Amino acid sequence: MAKSDSKKIRVGIFVIVGTILLIVSLYYIGQRQHLFSSNIELFATFENVNGLQVGNNVRYSGINVGTVSEIEMKEVGKIVIRMSVEEKLSYFMQTDAIASIGSDGLVGSMVVNISPGENQNGTNVVTGDTIHSLQKLGMDDMLATLDKTNKNAALLSADLLKITDQILQGKGSLGLLLNDTIFANDILKTVVELRNTTKGSAMAMAKVNAIISKINYDESAAAVLLSDTVSANQVRKVLANFEKSSEDINAITKNLDSYIKEIKTGKGALNHITQDE
Repeated sequence: MAKSDSKKIRVGIFVIVGTILLIVSLYYIGQRQHLFSSNIELFATFENVNGLQVGNNVRYSGINVGTVSEIEMKEVGKIVIRMSVEEKLSYFMQTDAIASIGSDGLVGSMVVNISPGENQNGTNVVTGDTIHSLQKLGMDDMLATLDKTNKNAALLSADLLKITDQILQGKGSLGLLLNDTIFANDILKTVVELRNTTKGSAMAMAKVNAIISKINYDESAAAVLLSDTVSANQVRKVLANFEKSSEDINAITKNLDSYIKEIKTGKGALNHITQDE
């Protein structure tokens, strides 16, 4: 009889503890799913939900405010998600809020992140409103992009390897510059000649400056030639006269040449005088 009573007591304790655990679990799940609070429904449309599931959390500015209650594909590229959001927290949301789908950590489940809009004085959301959405790159898209980048990097590395091999083999202008010692010596000689030319030019300029510094701009003839415009005009006239005189002398010389040819080849008296012995 005593053993039967003890078994009944243990069974009763087990049932009570199990019931308490079940109630606590249901309360915890209800709290997580916002089942025991007054909620409103908000909607957002995406092209790709990136693995979002019903029951995933909805966050506003990093705070859990609700859960995803339904995901429905209306057409290709148009997926509508329905979110159940606590009404007391929805007072902080406005119609220009932006929803995006992200990951809860590196390997966590997907969540809907709602961020405030730019206009902080907009209208508060009400049940049935559709808020703006922002489609972010998912992990698959990023991996695909990374894979393409790796392929391009591999191709670039292969091309760079080919170019490096050609340079080491002395092919091309760059390879010639790096490997041909004769060409390198010619370049060195050219640099030396340029350096010497630069030094010679510097010395010549120094001499010219010394000569100019010694010119007496008040009394010397060089100063007059350099600074007096009247003298410069006279020099120009003299040069012009020299040029004209040279032209006249050339003309007279041509005439004399023609006269001498006529004397030598003609049959006149001057030819007999100069030619007849």
